[in-house]
Amino acid sequence: MSGYWPWWAGAAGLALITINYTLTTDRSFGVSSAWDRVLHWRRERRLERMDEEFTDERALADALAAATAEHFGSNPAAPTAPAAPEGMSQRLETNAEPTASEDTSVTSPRPAPLVTQAALLVSIFSGGLIAAVTSGRFELRFDMGPGFQDVVTANPTIMTVLLFVGGVLVGFGTRLAGGCSSGHGLNGCGRLRPVSLVATAVFFGTAVAVSFLLWKVI
Repeated sequence: MSGYWPWWAGAAGLALITINYTLTTDRSFGVSSAWDRVLHWRRERRLERMDEEFTDERALADALAAATAEHFGSNPAAPTAPAAPEGMSQRLETNAEPTASEDTSVTSPRPAPLVTQAALLVSIFSGGLIAAVTSGRFELRFDMGPGFQDVVTANPTIMTVLLFVGGVLVGFGTRLAGGCSSGHGLNGCGRLRPVSLVATAVFFGTAVAVSFLLWKVI
């Protein structure tokens, strides 16, 4: 273990990465969401192009007007709503004014640009590869190491099946929890979001229980 960073240096590095990513992209840091978007890059690029088209409010208003005219017709003799009494119209206008809370609840930012999240995944892979090569620990392996073989199985077929099922369960749990350990643990807990605090407690609580089960019971 002497070749690894001390715990405080690793914590400081993760904090700097999280803060830098948030300040650069104005979005929360998350690996699972980035992986999902990169896998479905065609759909994400289509959504990004649609966002770019309607960035201009004037263009959005013209598009809505054209779609309304196409659907309902542009007949100027269309029936109009009856005029409301003067007092009633004033109350309607007052009630129609949006509040600040309504505006903030409706406008939720889109995820970071697709190229940014692709660069995040490439950087994670490249950083790990560079660290392994420069430290002299790079080794191409097709198993999980002696620890996995001793505790779980040394059979390559069973190992592959277990890893596949585990990956599917991790993906399902990530979507169910609305994020992975990096998103909830680094960003959510740093912002004191209740859902992230609960999710991170469940993540690590389950990991501790499974580790105890593997090493002390089985």
